[in-house]
Amino acid sequence: MFLRYKFLIVMRAIWFIAQVSFFGLIVSRLVVFELKGIYFQYYVAGIIIMMLYSVSVFIGYDIFEEAEHGVFEYLLSLPVSRKELVLGRSIGGGIRSFIFVGPLIAIALAIVGVTQIMNLVIALSALFLFAFGASGMSITIAVALKSGDRFDILMGVLNALIIRLSTVMYPQVFIEDASNVYAGIANFNPVTFASDLFRWGVGIEQYLTMTPLLAILGIVAFFFVFTFVGVTVYERRLEGGGWK
Repeated sequence: MFLRYKFLIVMRAIWFIAQVSFFGLIVSRLVVFELKGIYFQYYVAGIIIMMLYSVSVFIGYDIFEEAEHGVFEYLLSLPVSRKELVLGRSIGGGIRSFIFVGPLIAIALAIVGVTQIMNLVIALSALFLFAFGASGMSITIAVALKSGDRFDILMGVLNALIIRLSTVMYPQVFIEDASNVYAGIANFNPVTFASDLFRWGVGIEQYLTMTPLLAILGIVAFFFVFTFVGVTVYERRLEGGGWK
């Protein structure tokens, strides 16, 4: 279904190219002191996580597409449990996210370079769980709200906060200079876990917020929480009335 949104796919690809070739290069020339010389690589790695998160949560819009066309009734008639349905949708959202972001990851790796192949393999494996968790979060919110307009507004606000209150664009040390509150939130942000882990995987280990083990544990917790919550909410709301 994601391939049906050809305009969205093209626009996301153009956005990635613009962020890397224009914004990233320009801002990296403005950075001084400790980050000068590595900020471009730091930023490119962060852009990949932004793209992965953005594509993963888009599955929530598919939920409303299915509701509008009566696909839910068909799903309910299948000989599968509600748990299998929501787990399958989460896994499907994560896989398609990697299918879309995969070529962009290859471009990022060509730009940044890789020093430890095993670290990269571990990081990418954990990022699969991150994509699954983000898809599960989106499905949970969509099914809980049952309103396309409210979902669109809430996800717009939530996405802006999750991305900006993380280390995806700037290291925690600079967030602390601006606000300790923001820095505290960034410590528990799944996007921070994913950003740190991917940077560790490609060898950009300066300014990591936490150890790779803690980042992996955070992503695993994020995956399990929203898989469990998603299953619970999906089961209760799927047959709980019509959709607006």
